[in-house]
Amino acid sequence: QVQLVESGGGLVQAGGSLRLSCAASGSFASINAMGWYRQAPGNEREVVAVITRSDSTNYADSVKGRFTISRDNAKNTVYLQMNSLKPEDTAVYYCNAVILGRWYSGVNSYWGQGTQVTVSS
Repeated sequence: QVQLVESGGGLVQAGGSLRLSCAASGSFASINAMGWYRQAPGNEREVVAVITRSDSTNYADSVKGRFTISRDNAKNTVYLQMNSLKPEDTAVYYCNAVILGRWYSGVNSYWGQGTQVTVSS
């Protein structure tokens, strides 16, 4: 059983910055990948950025060059540094982790509770 706890959301003006964090806790063998997704009202959830245990990264075209994903493996934590924020970045941001469990529990995907990011014009 794993929990993901997110923090760092808030209200900023266009052009500002925020840093989101997500910490995984519980009993597991390893985290294979972590990522950030977002969902605005009336829209589908979309991937923002993903990072693997080997630090390979992928970004949505809409955020490339503005957002940076990173992780601290010792703390089981992933970060999303968001710069040059735009009103269209407004959404609930969700942390996701793909985790290998202990005791033959296999690989599972977990979600955080979400954190609101609002960018004013």
